[in-house]
Amino acid sequence: MPSFDDQVAGFARRLATHASRRGVLSRLGRVMLGAAALTPVLPIERNFGRAQANEHQMDATKCDYWKYCSMDGQLCACCGGSGHECPAGTEAGKVSWVGTCRNGHDGRDYLVSYTDCCGKSSCGMCDCHGNVRERPGYSMGVHNDSNWCMANKNVSYHCTISVIVGVADQ
Repeated sequence: MPSFDDQVAGFARRLATHASRRGVLSRLGRVMLGAAALTPVLPIERNFGRAQANEHQMDATKCDYWKYCSMDGQLCACCGGSGHECPAGTEAGKVSWVGTCRNGHDGRDYLVSYTDCCGKSSCGMCDCHGNVRERPGYSMGVHNDSNWCMANKNVSYHCTISVIVGVADQ
């Protein structure tokens, strides 16, 4: 069996005897143009080194939405409100807790404030418990297992919203 070098040399000799330089360059150009036209439709990962997020990490009605990493309670997005606005008939709690969550889409960390919406009984839908970087109960500003409606007139808990406060320092 001939070696790889012998096979390449034989192919190059046959190509040189049967094709002109212009013909080879023309065909090579067509192949490159065809490859460039097909590239956008090929199933290739195109995140170019950025962190990758799964589909639910961008859905505000799912517990694994990236902003809910320190969430503890029912999602207002499932209870008549949105991910950042309280439902009608409730009011935002006067105190809240904070967490630092990584956005899988851009790979950056964000400071997120979680606020309970108060004034109605518990919604009971989309109960989420993300305790990433949670602190013990004596660190009240970062502990998420408290009734944060305690400072409002009506202390009944309904659901929780999350608001991005800023980009976390590296």
